[in-house]
Amino acid sequence: MTTQVQPQSAYDVIVVGSGAGAMAAAVVAADQGLSVLVVEKSDKYGGTSAISGGGIWIPNNHYFAEKGGADSFDKAFTYLKAAAGDKVDEARLRAYLEYAPRMIHYLETRSRVRYAVADKYPDYYQHLPGSLPGGRSLDPELFDTSLLGDEYEHMRKPSPTTLLMGRIAWTARHAHKAMSREFGWRLMLLGLMLRYKLDFKGRRKGKMDRRAALGASLIAALRRSLMDRKVPLWLNTEFRELVVEDGRVTGIEVLQGGRKLTLQARRGVIFGCGGFEQNQALREKYLPQPTRADWSATPPGNNTGAALEAAQAIGAATDLMDWAWWAPTIKVPGEEKPRGIFAERAFPGAIVVNGHGKRFVNEAAPYLEFVDAMYREHQKDSQSIPAWVIFDARFRFNYAMGPLMPAQVMPDSRLRKEWLNSVYWKADSLDGLARQIGVDPAGLDATVKRVNEFARTGVDSDFARGGNVFDRYYGDSNVKPNPCLAPLTKGPYYAMRLDAGDIGTKGGLLTDANAQVLHENGQPIPGLYAIGNTSASVMGTSYPGAGGTLGPAMTFGYIAARHIAASL
Repeated sequence: MTTQVQPQSAYDVIVVGSGAGAMAAAVVAADQGLSVLVVEKSDKYGGTSAISGGGIWIPNNHYFAEKGGADSFDKAFTYLKAAAGDKVDEARLRAYLEYAPRMIHYLETRSRVRYAVADKYPDYYQHLPGSLPGGRSLDPELFDTSLLGDEYEHMRKPSPTTLLMGRIAWTARHAHKAMSREFGWRLMLLGLMLRYKLDFKGRRKGKMDRRAALGASLIAALRRSLMDRKVPLWLNTEFRELVVEDGRVTGIEVLQGGRKLTLQARRGVIFGCGGFEQNQALREKYLPQPTRADWSATPPGNNTGAALEAAQAIGAATDLMDWAWWAPTIKVPGEEKPRGIFAERAFPGAIVVNGHGKRFVNEAAPYLEFVDAMYREHQKDSQSIPAWVIFDARFRFNYAMGPLMPAQVMPDSRLRKEWLNSVYWKADSLDGLARQIGVDPAGLDATVKRVNEFARTGVDSDFARGGNVFDRYYGDSNVKPNPCLAPLTKGPYYAMRLDAGDIGTKGGLLTDANAQVLHENGQPIPGLYAIGNTSASVMGTSYPGAGGTLGPAMTFGYIAARHIAASL
């Protein structure tokens, strides 16, 4: 049973956290012949990884090579170095690029994890040398959750919004084909629905698809892999403190069922327990203002920075503490957490404005850069947080925006009544809409007229929206001349509030190329490792591609486990 405490209190390796990086580290450590324990403070395993897209950014991967793709270490290093700049030690960059392809090949051949290349998903910074128009981001294959047995009940479940019709699993490749309306998208959707409908065995157990996709697929595969190795996972086990003897981390103290336990880690402790985005005090201490924990798209109550503060207490160095994996979010009443707005911003016919009614960023830009632009613009006159996404009836009919499914599927009459004037605002004219949301009407009118002209010519002279392959990835391939631009001319008009949200913090414990936590004196702290958002990102302040969070988390988990096994 997952939550049952075993009598054993000493292990070679203790992994704190149960996200993708943590469980990948545990799998690899167990394969090295080490005894491993995974501890998780919540009553569900999977962390933020379970509700993520599950993608991993792995340059020079074997999947792309098998499809004839051309990538190399040198090309990837050129790109990553250009993106990260001088904010990250080159040894860490090189370690990531060297071991990331090995990590995923290892997991594919030794565990239940299965991926496919998203060969059309571009790197985010197409203007940088070494970027590729696709092939570096990998998308999880579907996973049969019946293989988990009762353990499936303890997994953090994905939001219904990531499922087709709220219940059918589909990959990011499926979603892209549908959202961009590529040739054959309707037939593809029909096939997915038929597969679900004909799964009589799965349907007997409930309405939800027994197959998992995206981050849920990855977590389910890793959990099954831990079960194969008989690695214990303790839930409801909260990390409290590090145990240090003669300068070496030798264990941890945890709280479980109201009891304090001391657990010995003979070879090492690996922190893979997220960042500090759910800790309002730490947000106010480190992140740009304004900042709110309830703007974050991560699970409330988790990722509160306990590991960060415990390591700082023994002298650990930190870096990038004023950065997060930014993503604009929309709050929906009654839901546990806000929804990140990722693909929808690229759809043609929606614009984003500040309080002056003016655009300030390319709406289709990567989500980290989008919120960074919100903060930079807000510093000028406090008018860009929140921002507002504006669209017309034509957009509303054809496309989704956050919780609003296209009106052809979910007309306004079927929306929850409490959403009006809380999730979305609606008016017959742009002037009326602007006055409802407190945006300058003249500014909004001028902006819409300007964008409508851009839509006619196909050229966004202000922010070059739709001007590169990344922007166009989620554009509507049927809209010409620019798949990301369409005029706003048909009432009623709609607005939705965008907050400066995130999918985790980016700063954390400074580590070396072996994932060892560094002391403020520059030396590794013996016995202590950090991966994922508990560590300062190997990407620096950049976000090179889809899967730029989980890819490094799993890679440095792989590195840490192997380093521990080889160190003694």
